[in-house]
Amino acid sequence: MIHTYLDKTIHFEIKYKNRSSMGITIDSYGNVEVQAPKGTPDEKVIQLLEKNWDPIQQKLKEMKDRLQGPQEKVYDHGETFLYLGNTFPIQIFQDSTIAQDYVRFEEDKLHIYVKYPEDEKIKHALKRFYYQQCKAIVEKSISSYQSYFKTKPRSIRITDSQTTWGTCDSRLQLTFNWRLAMAPQSVIDYVVVHEMCHMVHLNHDRSFWRLVGKIMPDYKEKENWLALSNWKMTV
Repeated sequence: MIHTYLDKTIHFEIKYKNRSSMGITIDSYGNVEVQAPKGTPDEKVIQLLEKNWDPIQQKLKEMKDRLQGPQEKVYDHGETFLYLGNTFPIQIFQDSTIAQDYVRFEEDKLHIYVKYPEDEKIKHALKRFYYQQCKAIVEKSISSYQSYFKTKPRSIRITDSQTTWGTCDSRLQLTFNWRLAMAPQSVIDYVVVHEMCHMVHLNHDRSFWRLVGKIMPDYKEKENWLALSNWKMTV
């Protein structure tokens, strides 16, 4: 079916089921489905769609952006980057007196201070910022969840991995991807818990997942966020 509202048109499918209320789902490809009790009039479905029009449009835009893949960044005022799950614009300041380029989060913006406002300098400053923030956030998260474990990690490192969010080896050395600083705190906590559980179970057997679920029952939601958002976690 097709419906146009507020100058936007969506295609959707209705599935009638044995249920007491209506609901809307949007899959990872942007397909909109309304699940409704048997016998629900079409006008009720339309009312539900229009009531949720803005979040539906936002979700569809996110799906479209994800399918298109990462867009090339412009290292200039107003370009946006993720930090702790939210998107913030950057503002660049040139300061020839500073010893090292750096980034500071202020007034809901990422303020970037550089000697020379060149793209590579700005990008490098951003990456250093994410490395530093990731280390501090991960260490705090580990401390928060340490009470669940009898053993402690021997070391904590931040790396630039292209394939993993975190690892734990047999020597209890934990590593984490610097891009995690772009994720919400709860998602970072999940990756931390995941790797700390490997201090007990080095593989992904049932005992491992039971331990993860015991500490963080909604961990699948965090995995889903990473699966849907990893494409935009970039500088």
